[in-house]
Amino acid sequence: MPEQILGMDNVQNRMLTLEIVRVTERAAVAAAKVRGRGDERLAEQAAVEGMRRELNRLPIDGRIVIGEGERDEAPMLYVGEAVGLGPGSGPQVDIALDPLEGTTIAAKDMPNSIAALALAGTGGLLKAPDVYMEKIAIGPGYPAGLVDLDMDPAEAIRALAKAKGVPVERITACILDRPRHAELIGAVRTTGAAIRLIGDGDVAGVIHTTDPLETGIDIYLGTGGAPEGVLAAAALRCSGGQMQGRLLLRTDEDKARARRMGIEDFAKKYELEEMAAGEVYFAATGVTDGNLLQGVRFRPDAIITHSVVMRSARNTIRWVRSHHTRAEKFDEP
Repeated sequence: MPEQILGMDNVQNRMLTLEIVRVTERAAVAAAKVRGRGDERLAEQAAVEGMRRELNRLPIDGRIVIGEGERDEAPMLYVGEAVGLGPGSGPQVDIALDPLEGTTIAAKDMPNSIAALALAGTGGLLKAPDVYMEKIAIGPGYPAGLVDLDMDPAEAIRALAKAKGVPVERITACILDRPRHAELIGAVRTTGAAIRLIGDGDVAGVIHTTDPLETGIDIYLGTGGAPEGVLAAAALRCSGGQMQGRLLLRTDEDKARARRMGIEDFAKKYELEEMAAGEVYFAATGVTDGNLLQGVRFRPDAIITHSVVMRSARNTIRWVRSHHTRAEKFDEP
């Protein structure tokens, strides 16, 4: 009997894996065409339009649960929007996406801007409001529960170093460079661990923990966007990493947003499987050069993209370097 996941057999699952890479490639190329121009809105709009165009070619009955905002805030790829070829074309799925993660990064042509997308069965992805989320994440290969969101940061760093079998000084934490993290940064520095501060792009920051040998990042700490947290959780589900998150609902409007998403327990600590459950797919394509992915390359005869695509069923991670020799296809509607 062939394996059935999302109502599809293995061949269909593998085809879908490749198809979602086309979606992030399209968004990445569109954004890369205007990267470095200092215009964040232009880069974001290009990525959104490119991603939506390709997404609506997928044989899925999809609905966006993490997107560009609520319907009155975004003209397309908004939360609740139906995408794909529609009912009867393929499995019913929930989708989390960020057509251009690191908008400022792309506008300045700085490292680690990506186009990212996650897909799971209906109800498989946490419907997170557009608020902050406290996060902690490490890569695969460690005992379950090794680190915890309620640990003192120094305690988490020491526990990770012990499990890895290295001195604390050999551990590197990734933290968003924000004033709100001053106390966290100070706590990590007291341990002797190194810190890599990033200006933006915490989906990429969390994903970097999946391959410390390549990225030099062992642990991600701090607060960032909750929607980005769900995307990152999807990647860690596929790679076998660990992550916890807690929404930070500071205002009545934040709480109202959470209630609209069906969230009533405002203090809940979400485990990885609660943010990304069941069969999960994740894809990302580099817009600018980064630690894991190279940015889009434009050549006279081709466009070169570098992507990663993951699938939780087998903890499979594939690296895809594509040579698009018919580059004009990216300009087609």
